[in-house]
Amino acid sequence: MMEEFNMIKKLLYIIIPIVFVFIIGDQFITNEDEEGTYVEEQSEMNYDYVLPKPGHTKKPVKNKINGIYAQAEKGKIPGVPFVLGETMEQEVTAKWGEPETKIEAESKDYSEYPSRNVHIGYQQDRIVDLRSYDKEELSDISLNDIEQTKGEADDIRYYRDDDFDQIILIYDVSEDFQLKLIFPNPTDDNPNPVIHHTSLVTLVDVDQLVVDEKINNMSLDEKIGQMLFSGISGTSVSDETISLITDYKIGGIILYADNMENPEQTVDLVNHLKVENSGNAFPMFIGTDQEGGDVSRLPGDIVPTPKASEIGTQNDSQFAYEIGTLLAWQLRAYGFNLDFAPVLDVNSNPDNPVIGDRAFSDNPNIVSELGTLTMKGLQSQQLIPVIKHFPGHGDTAVDSHLELPIADKKLDELNKLELVPFEYAIKNGADVIMIAHILLPALDPDYPSSMSKEIVTGLLREQLHYHGVIMTDDMTMEGITDHYEIGPASVEALKAGNDIILVAHEYQNIVAAFDAIKEAVEKGEIPEERIDESVYRIIELKQEYELNDEQIPPVDIDKLNESAEKILGK
Repeated sequence: MMEEFNMIKKLLYIIIPIVFVFIIGDQFITNEDEEGTYVEEQSEMNYDYVLPKPGHTKKPVKNKINGIYAQAEKGKIPGVPFVLGETMEQEVTAKWGEPETKIEAESKDYSEYPSRNVHIGYQQDRIVDLRSYDKEELSDISLNDIEQTKGEADDIRYYRDDDFDQIILIYDVSEDFQLKLIFPNPTDDNPNPVIHHTSLVTLVDVDQLVVDEKINNMSLDEKIGQMLFSGISGTSVSDETISLITDYKIGGIILYADNMENPEQTVDLVNHLKVENSGNAFPMFIGTDQEGGDVSRLPGDIVPTPKASEIGTQNDSQFAYEIGTLLAWQLRAYGFNLDFAPVLDVNSNPDNPVIGDRAFSDNPNIVSELGTLTMKGLQSQQLIPVIKHFPGHGDTAVDSHLELPIADKKLDELNKLELVPFEYAIKNGADVIMIAHILLPALDPDYPSSMSKEIVTGLLREQLHYHGVIMTDDMTMEGITDHYEIGPASVEALKAGNDIILVAHEYQNIVAAFDAIKEAVEKGEIPEERIDESVYRIIELKQEYELNDEQIPPVDIDKLNESAEKILGK
C-alpha cells in the first residue's frame, strides 16, 4: 500500500508542473517574426515590449528601430549624449576631446570620431547633423525591417558617386528633426540590404536661431548701436572714436580720403579699430567709397580701376565682373569688408552734377547687367557691396550734398527707367541698398526718399520685394541738414523702414542720432520689435560674410597691381 502511495506521489510531481505550464501558456500565442524574434500577441500590439527568443542576447530588431526613432524625436541618437540644435562644439570637445578627423561638406563642418562610430556636423558651432555608423547596433537592420516597422517613408532620395550607390529613406520624426536612414541600393544579388548609417538633421534654421538668441541677449543700446554707421575724424583712433565703439557700440565705420594717408597708416588704423571693437558682441562693418575712376579712396600707388562709364562703353560682362573682383581684392587687402558701390543710377540727365560718369550708362538695361555683375564680383570675394542711390539719382539737377533735389517723376516713369537696375540687382541677390536724399512729390510730398515710408517700405520692400539691409545716404548732407535736425531726421528714417542710419561726420551728430532713436523707442514712438527686425538683418549679413576682428597684414601693393594688370591688360 505504501509503495502504491509513493508511486502516485511521484506521478503527481510530474503531472502538476506540466498542467501548470499548459494553463499559463494558453494565455499567450507566440509567433516568430522574420528575424526569429518572438512577439507577444495582445489586443494592441506594442513593439516596445518585444520578447527575445530564449537564449537570444541581442536586442530585437524592432526594439532597435523603435529606440532609434524615440531618441530621434528628442534630437538624439543612441549612445550619444549630445542634443541636435542645442549642443555647441566646445561641449563636444570637452567631453570627447578633439576629433580624429575634420572635414567640410555640404556647407557644414564635420568632426569625425571613428572610434565612437559617430560623425558630427556643425553650423555656427552648433550641432546640426548627428550620424551613426555603429555596425553592432545597425548591421542587422534591413530595408524590409524599416518598412515593416515604420511604414512608408516621408521622402525617398538616392545618392550615387564612384564609391556609393545608396537609397535614403527620410522620416520627419518631429517638427524640428528629420531622420535619414541610408542603405545600399537594392540589387538582384542583394534585394534586402542592411543599413549603412543613420543621419539625424535639424529642420530648424540654425542661422536664424543663433541670430535670435544673440538679439535676445542684446541691450537696447547695443541694438541701436548696430543701426548706426559712423564716420570718424583723423588718421588715428581718437578718444571720440573709442567712445563710439565702446560706449555706443556702433555697427560700422566709413573711412574717407582724409582718414587714409598711405597704405601702412590705413592698415594700422583699421587694425586699431578692430582691436577696440574686439570686446563687443559683433564685428563692425568697415567701408569706404571705392567705385573706381575719380571716386577711389584707397591710398598708395595701386593701379587705378576704370570709372563706371568706361566699363559701360566697353560693355563687356566678364570685364565688369572682373572689375568687381579687383575692387574686392584691393579693399580686403586694406582691411575693408564693405564697399559703397556699385552705382546703379541711370545717367539720363546730362546736367546731373553728382552722377555723370559714375554711372555705367544712360541705358537702364546696360546699367542693370554691368552694375549687377560688378556687384557679383565683389560678393565673390566676400566683400559686401552697397548698391546706390535708390530710387535713382540720375535725373536730378542738383547735388544732394549741397541741397535737396526734387524729381518730378511718377511711379510708372520710375518703373520704366530708374527702378530697372535696382529691380534686376534685387533679383540677383543684392545685400545692401542705399537710399538717396531726393524729394519725389508724386510719391511723397512731405519727406525725401530717405525718410519716406512710402518709398522705403511701400516701394522698395513691398513692391520690389526686397528683404536685405537698407541704409540711408549720409544724413549730414545739406540736403537733409538744411531742412531737419539730425536726431528727428534719424528717427523718421527708421520709421520709414531703413535698417542703418549713415552719419558720416562729427561725433556729436552720431550721439544726437543715437539719443533721439533711444528716446523714441523708450517713449513707444518706435516699437522695439521694429528695432529687432533691422538688427536681425544686420547681424545675419555680418554672419553671412563672416566678419571678424582679426588683424590684417601689411598691404602687398605689387601683388595687387599684378592682379590689376592681368584684368586691365586684356
